[in-house]
Amino acid sequence: MRAISYAAFGGTPELVELPDPIAPPGGAVVRVHATGVCRSDWHAWQGHDASVTLPHVPGHEFAGVVEAVGEGVASFAPGDRVTAPFILACGECAQCRAGASQVCPRQRQPGFDLPGSYAEKVLVLAADHNLVALPEEIDMRAAAGLGCRFGTAYHAVHVQARLRAGETLAVFGCGGVGLSVIQIAVAAGAEVIGVDVSAPALEAARALGARAIDATGAAERIRALTGGGADATMDALGSAATASAAIESLRPRGRHVQVGLLLGADAQRPLPMSRVIAQELQVLGSHGLAVAEYRDLLADIAAERLDPQAAVGRTIGFEELPEALMAMGRGAAGAGMTVALLS
Repeated sequence: MRAISYAAFGGTPELVELPDPIAPPGGAVVRVHATGVCRSDWHAWQGHDASVTLPHVPGHEFAGVVEAVGEGVASFAPGDRVTAPFILACGECAQCRAGASQVCPRQRQPGFDLPGSYAEKVLVLAADHNLVALPEEIDMRAAAGLGCRFGTAYHAVHVQARLRAGETLAVFGCGGVGLSVIQIAVAAGAEVIGVDVSAPALEAARALGARAIDATGAAERIRALTGGGADATMDALGSAATASAAIESLRPRGRHVQVGLLLGADAQRPLPMSRVIAQELQVLGSHGLAVAEYRDLLADIAAERLDPQAAVGRTIGFEELPEALMAMGRGAAGAGMTVALLS
Protein backbone atom coordinates (compact mmCIF):
# COMPACT_ATOMS: atom_id res chain seq x y z
CA MET A 1 0.00 0.00 0.00
CA ARG A 2 1.00 3.63 -0.42
CA ALA A 3 1.78 5.56 2.74
CA ILE A 4 3.42 8.78 3.91
CA SER A 5 6.31 8.12 6.28
CA TYR A 6 9.20 9.99 7.88
CA ALA A 7 12.47 8.43 9.02
CA ALA A 8 13.65 11.29 11.26
CA PHE A 9 11.85 13.76 13.48
CA GLY A 10 11.54 16.97 11.52
CA GLY A 11 12.70 15.21 8.37
CA THR A 12 10.79 15.45 5.10
CA PRO A 13 7.88 12.97 4.99
CA GLU A 14 7.95 10.82 1.87
CA LEU A 15 5.60 8.68 -0.18
CA VAL A 16 6.58 5.02 0.32
CA GLU A 17 5.29 1.52 -0.34
CA LEU A 18 4.57 -0.57 2.76
CA PRO A 19 3.03 -4.01 3.38
CA ASP A 20 -0.73 -4.03 3.92
CA PRO A 21 -1.76 -4.35 7.58
CA ILE A 22 -3.35 -7.65 8.59
CA ALA A 23 -6.38 -7.69 10.88
CA PRO A 24 -5.54 -9.46 14.16
CA PRO A 25 -8.18 -11.26 16.26
CA GLY A 26 -10.72 -8.65 17.30
CA GLY A 27 -9.32 -6.04 14.92
CA ALA A 28 -10.16 -4.61 11.51
CA VAL A 29 -8.39 -3.06 8.55
CA VAL A 30 -10.03 0.08 7.17
CA ARG A 31 -9.39 1.36 3.65
CA VAL A 32 -8.91 5.10 4.21
CA HIS A 33 -11.02 7.41 2.03
CA ALA A 34 -10.22 10.66 3.88
CA THR A 35 -7.74 11.69 6.57
CA GLY A 36 -7.18 14.96 8.37
CA VAL A 37 -3.99 16.94 8.93
CA CYS A 38 -3.98 17.81 12.63
CA ARG A 39 -1.60 19.81 14.79
CA SER A 40 -1.09 16.66 16.89
CA ASP A 41 0.39 15.02 13.78
CA TRP A 42 2.81 17.96 13.58
CA HIS A 43 3.80 17.52 17.24
CA ALA A 44 4.50 13.81 16.59
CA TRP A 45 6.59 14.70 13.52
CA GLN A 46 8.60 17.16 15.64
CA GLY A 47 9.42 14.42 18.17
CA HIS A 48 7.24 15.83 20.96
CA ASP A 49 5.51 12.49 21.65
CA ALA A 50 7.60 9.76 23.28
CA SER A 51 5.28 7.01 22.00
CA VAL A 52 6.34 7.56 18.36
CA THR A 53 9.04 5.27 16.97
CA LEU A 54 10.81 5.71 13.63
CA PRO A 55 10.20 5.27 10.77
CA HIS A 56 6.62 6.39 11.28
CA VAL A 57 3.35 6.80 9.40
CA PRO A 58 1.38 9.73 10.89
CA GLY A 59 -2.35 10.45 10.85
CA HIS A 60 -5.05 9.72 13.41
CA GLU A 61 -8.37 11.11 12.12
CA PHE A 62 -9.95 9.22 9.26
CA ALA A 63 -13.02 7.80 7.61
CA GLY A 64 -13.25 4.88 5.24
CA VAL A 65 -14.62 1.43 4.52
CA VAL A 66 -13.88 -1.82 6.33
CA GLU A 67 -11.52 -3.89 4.19
CA ALA A 68 -11.15 -6.95 6.43
CA VAL A 69 -11.98 -8.09 9.95
CA GLY A 70 -10.15 -10.44 12.28
CA GLU A 71 -11.47 -13.47 14.09
CA GLY A 72 -14.14 -12.65 16.66
CA VAL A 73 -15.37 -9.35 15.18
CA ALA A 74 -19.17 -9.52 15.26
CA SER A 75 -20.53 -6.01 14.64
CA PHE A 76 -18.72 -4.99 11.44
CA ALA A 77 -18.03 -6.54 8.06
CA PRO A 78 -16.14 -5.66 4.87
CA GLY A 79 -17.87 -2.84 3.02
CA ASP A 80 -19.17 -1.03 6.11
CA ARG A 81 -18.63 2.75 6.14
CA VAL A 82 -16.85 3.67 9.38
CA THR A 83 -14.80 6.08 11.39
CA ALA A 84 -13.13 5.64 14.79
CA PRO A 85 -11.92 7.82 17.63
CA PHE A 86 -8.17 8.38 17.61
CA ILE A 87 -8.12 6.71 21.03
CA LEU A 88 -8.45 2.99 20.40
CA ALA A 89 -9.64 1.80 23.80
CA CYS A 90 -9.45 -1.74 25.15
CA GLY A 91 -13.21 -1.96 25.77
CA GLU A 92 -12.69 -4.00 28.93
CA CYS A 93 -11.22 -1.82 31.71
CA ALA A 94 -13.16 0.11 34.38
CA GLN A 95 -12.99 3.35 32.38
CA CYS A 96 -14.31 1.69 29.21
CA ARG A 97 -17.11 -0.04 31.13
CA ALA A 98 -18.06 3.34 32.62
CA GLY A 99 -18.30 4.92 29.14
CA ALA A 100 -15.06 6.91 29.50
CA SER A 101 -13.04 5.17 26.81
CA GLN A 102 -11.23 8.43 26.01
CA VAL A 103 -9.13 7.91 29.16
CA CYS A 104 -8.62 4.14 28.80
CA PRO A 105 -5.26 3.34 30.47
CA ARG A 106 -4.59 0.62 27.83
CA GLN A 107 -5.38 2.83 24.84
CA ARG A 108 -3.48 2.71 21.55
CA GLN A 109 -3.39 5.56 19.04
CA PRO A 110 -2.99 5.42 15.23
CA GLY A 111 -0.43 7.99 14.19
CA PHE A 112 1.37 7.77 17.52
CA ASP A 113 2.19 4.33 18.94
CA LEU A 114 0.54 2.64 15.92
CA PRO A 115 0.98 3.32 12.19
CA GLY A 116 -1.47 6.04 11.19
CA SER A 117 -3.96 6.99 8.53
CA TYR A 118 -1.64 8.76 6.08
CA ALA A 119 -1.89 5.47 4.23
CA GLU A 120 -4.29 3.59 2.02
CA LYS A 121 -5.15 1.26 4.91
CA VAL A 122 -5.11 1.60 8.69
CA LEU A 123 -5.49 -0.93 11.49
CA VAL A 124 -8.20 -0.53 14.15
CA LEU A 125 -7.86 -2.66 17.29
CA ALA A 126 -10.84 -3.89 19.35
CA ALA A 127 -13.03 -3.15 16.34
CA ASP A 128 -16.37 -4.00 17.92
CA HIS A 129 -15.68 -1.41 20.61
CA ASN A 130 -13.90 1.30 18.60
CA LEU A 131 -15.41 1.37 15.11
CA VAL A 132 -18.34 3.73 14.56
CA ALA A 133 -20.79 3.13 11.71
CA LEU A 134 -21.20 6.14 9.41
CA PRO A 135 -24.65 7.00 8.03
CA GLU A 136 -24.73 7.32 4.24
CA GLU A 137 -25.67 11.00 4.45
CA ILE A 138 -22.31 11.92 6.07
CA ASP A 139 -19.60 12.05 3.40
CA MET A 140 -16.06 10.91 4.04
CA ARG A 141 -14.51 14.37 3.88
CA ALA A 142 -16.79 15.65 6.64
CA ALA A 143 -16.47 12.44 8.65
CA ALA A 144 -12.66 12.50 8.80
CA GLY A 145 -12.68 15.02 11.66
CA LEU A 146 -15.18 13.12 13.80
CA GLY A 147 -12.43 10.94 15.22
CA CYS A 148 -10.38 13.87 16.46
CA ARG A 149 -11.07 17.56 15.95
CA PHE A 150 -14.84 17.72 15.63
CA GLY A 151 -15.35 14.88 18.11
CA THR A 152 -12.83 16.37 20.52
CA ALA A 153 -14.62 19.72 20.31
CA TYR A 154 -17.99 18.06 21.02
CA HIS A 155 -16.66 16.37 24.16
CA ALA A 156 -14.88 19.53 25.31
CA VAL A 157 -18.00 21.71 24.97
CA HIS A 158 -20.65 19.36 26.33
CA VAL A 159 -18.83 17.15 28.84
CA GLN A 160 -15.85 19.10 30.13
CA ALA A 161 -16.98 22.75 29.84
CA ARG A 162 -20.61 21.81 30.62
CA LEU A 163 -21.58 24.82 28.54
CA ARG A 164 -25.15 26.06 28.92
CA ALA A 165 -27.34 28.30 26.77
CA GLY A 166 -26.74 31.97 27.54
CA GLU A 167 -23.19 31.50 28.84
CA THR A 168 -20.16 33.12 27.23
CA LEU A 169 -17.32 31.02 25.85
CA ALA A 170 -13.99 32.45 24.64
CA VAL A 171 -12.13 30.19 22.21
CA PHE A 172 -8.40 30.77 21.73
CA GLY A 173 -7.30 29.46 18.34
CA CYS A 174 -9.71 29.33 15.39
CA GLY A 175 -8.22 26.45 13.45
CA GLY A 176 -9.91 23.11 12.91
CA VAL A 177 -10.58 22.43 16.59
CA GLY A 178 -11.47 26.02 17.41
CA LEU A 179 -13.94 26.41 14.55
CA SER A 180 -15.54 23.10 15.54
CA VAL A 181 -15.84 24.33 19.13
CA ILE A 182 -17.43 27.57 17.93
CA GLN A 183 -20.02 25.80 15.81
CA ILE A 184 -20.94 23.37 18.61
CA ALA A 185 -21.08 26.12 21.26
CA VAL A 186 -23.24 28.40 19.10
CA ALA A 187 -25.62 25.48 18.47
CA ALA A 188 -25.82 25.02 22.24
CA GLY A 189 -27.03 28.63 22.64
CA ALA A 190 -23.81 30.14 23.97
CA GLU A 191 -22.35 33.55 23.16
CA VAL A 192 -18.93 32.84 21.63
CA ILE A 193 -15.82 34.99 21.24
CA GLY A 194 -13.16 33.63 18.86
CA VAL A 195 -9.54 34.72 19.33
CA ASP A 196 -6.74 34.33 16.77
CA VAL A 197 -3.88 36.16 15.08
CA SER A 198 -5.01 35.20 11.57
CA ALA A 199 -7.50 37.37 9.68
CA PRO A 200 -8.88 34.42 7.63
CA ALA A 201 -9.35 32.38 10.82
CA LEU A 202 -11.21 35.27 12.47
CA GLU A 203 -13.41 35.66 9.40
CA ALA A 204 -14.21 31.95 9.52
CA ALA A 205 -15.13 32.32 13.20
CA ARG A 206 -17.50 35.19 12.39
CA ALA A 207 -19.13 33.12 9.65
CA LEU A 208 -19.99 30.51 12.28
CA GLY A 209 -21.60 33.05 14.59
CA ALA A 210 -18.77 34.11 16.89
CA ARG A 211 -17.61 37.58 17.78
CA ALA A 212 -13.99 37.55 16.58
CA ILE A 213 -11.10 39.51 18.10
CA ASP A 214 -7.35 39.65 17.54
CA ALA A 215 -5.20 37.91 20.13
CA THR A 216 -3.36 41.09 21.13
CA GLY A 217 -4.55 42.07 24.61
CA ALA A 218 -7.38 39.54 24.29
CA ALA A 219 -7.80 38.76 28.01
CA GLU A 220 -8.41 42.38 28.98
CA ARG A 221 -10.77 42.91 26.02
CA ILE A 222 -12.77 39.79 26.84
CA ARG A 223 -13.20 40.85 30.46
CA ALA A 224 -14.43 44.24 29.22
CA LEU A 225 -16.76 42.77 26.59
CA THR A 226 -18.34 40.34 29.04
CA GLY A 227 -18.58 42.57 32.08
CA GLY A 228 -16.01 40.71 34.15
CA GLY A 229 -14.91 37.69 32.14
CA ALA A 230 -16.18 34.72 30.18
CA ASP A 231 -18.05 31.91 31.90
CA ALA A 232 -15.79 29.42 30.14
CA THR A 233 -12.67 29.51 28.00
CA MET A 234 -10.98 26.99 25.77
CA ASP A 235 -7.43 26.84 24.43
CA ALA A 236 -7.91 25.09 21.10
CA LEU A 237 -4.36 25.82 19.88
CA GLY A 238 -2.06 24.61 22.61
CA SER A 239 0.63 26.99 23.86
CA ALA A 240 1.62 28.48 27.20
CA ALA A 241 0.62 31.93 25.91
CA THR A 242 -2.89 30.93 24.77
CA ALA A 243 -3.53 28.82 27.88
CA SER A 244 -2.51 31.68 30.19
CA ALA A 245 -4.52 34.26 28.26
CA ALA A 246 -7.58 32.02 28.35
CA ILE A 247 -7.35 31.62 32.12
CA GLU A 248 -6.87 35.38 32.51
CA SER A 249 -10.09 35.90 30.49
CA LEU A 250 -12.38 34.11 32.98
CA ARG A 251 -14.85 35.61 35.41
CA PRO A 252 -14.61 34.42 39.04
CA ARG A 253 -15.49 30.71 39.34
CA GLY A 254 -15.18 30.31 35.58
CA ARG A 255 -14.08 27.15 33.78
CA HIS A 256 -11.06 26.74 31.51
CA VAL A 257 -10.76 23.67 29.26
CA GLN A 258 -7.36 22.82 27.80
CA VAL A 259 -7.79 21.05 24.46
CA GLY A 260 -4.63 21.99 22.56
CA LEU A 261 -1.57 19.97 23.51
CA LEU A 262 1.15 21.64 25.57
CA LEU A 263 4.27 19.84 24.38
CA GLY A 264 7.90 20.56 23.64
CA ALA A 265 9.07 23.82 25.21
CA ASP A 266 5.56 24.54 26.55
CA ALA A 267 5.15 21.26 28.43
CA GLN A 268 6.41 22.61 31.77
CA ARG A 269 5.56 26.31 31.46
CA PRO A 270 3.84 27.90 34.49
CA LEU A 271 0.19 28.99 34.31
CA PRO A 272 -1.44 31.82 36.35
CA MET A 273 -2.32 29.57 39.29
CA SER A 274 -2.59 32.45 41.76
CA ARG A 275 -5.62 33.66 39.77
CA VAL A 276 -6.99 30.11 39.68
CA ILE A 277 -6.86 29.95 43.49
CA ALA A 278 -8.04 33.49 44.25
CA GLN A 279 -11.04 33.32 41.92
CA GLU A 280 -11.85 29.62 42.40
CA LEU A 281 -11.37 28.87 38.73
CA GLN A 282 -11.60 25.36 37.32
CA VAL A 283 -8.90 24.10 34.95
CA LEU A 284 -9.93 20.98 33.06
CA GLY A 285 -8.24 18.78 30.50
CA SER A 286 -10.11 17.36 27.52
CA HIS A 287 -8.90 14.32 25.59
CA GLY A 288 -10.77 13.12 22.54
CA LEU A 289 -14.30 11.73 22.48
CA ALA A 290 -15.68 8.62 24.15
CA VAL A 291 -17.14 6.03 21.78
CA ALA A 292 -20.40 6.27 23.75
CA GLU A 293 -20.73 9.96 22.80
CA TYR A 294 -20.89 9.31 19.05
CA ARG A 295 -24.60 8.50 19.28
CA ASP A 296 -25.45 12.06 20.38
CA LEU A 297 -22.93 13.60 17.98
CA LEU A 298 -24.31 11.73 14.97
CA ALA A 299 -27.89 12.55 16.05
CA ASP A 300 -27.04 16.27 16.12
CA ILE A 301 -25.51 15.99 12.64
CA ALA A 302 -28.51 14.07 11.30
CA ALA A 303 -30.86 16.71 12.73
CA GLU A 304 -28.74 19.41 11.00
CA ARG A 305 -27.95 21.09 14.29
CA LEU A 306 -24.27 20.56 13.45
CA ASP A 307 -22.39 20.47 10.15
CA PRO A 308 -18.84 19.02 10.39
CA GLN A 309 -18.32 20.01 6.76
CA ALA A 310 -18.28 23.65 7.89
CA ALA A 311 -15.08 22.98 9.87
CA VAL A 312 -13.22 21.81 6.74
CA GLY A 313 -11.16 24.60 5.24
CA ARG A 314 -9.13 22.87 2.51
CA THR A 315 -9.19 19.59 0.61
CA ILE A 316 -5.96 18.16 -0.78
CA GLY A 317 -4.74 15.04 -2.54
CA PHE A 318 -2.81 12.19 -0.93
CA GLU A 319 0.50 13.30 -2.46
CA GLU A 320 0.10 16.75 -0.86
CA LEU A 321 0.11 15.37 2.70
CA PRO A 322 3.86 15.86 3.33
CA GLU A 323 3.76 19.56 2.51
CA ALA A 324 0.50 20.06 4.44
CA LEU A 325 2.05 18.49 7.55
CA MET A 326 5.18 20.61 7.38
CA ALA A 327 3.14 23.77 6.71
CA MET A 328 1.48 23.55 10.13
CA GLY A 329 4.73 24.61 11.76
CA ARG A 330 4.94 27.65 9.50
CA GLY A 331 1.45 28.87 10.33
CA ALA A 332 0.49 28.29 6.71
CA ALA A 333 -2.31 25.78 7.16
CA GLY A 334 -5.10 28.34 6.69
CA ALA A 335 -8.49 28.44 8.39
CA GLY A 336 -10.29 25.23 9.28
CA MET A 337 -9.33 21.60 8.87
CA THR A 338 -7.19 20.32 6.03
CA VAL A 339 -8.47 16.97 4.76
CA ALA A 340 -6.74 14.69 2.27
CA LEU A 341 -8.91 12.54 0.00
CA LEU A 342 -7.49 9.14 -0.94
CA SER A 343 -10.50 7.90 -2.92
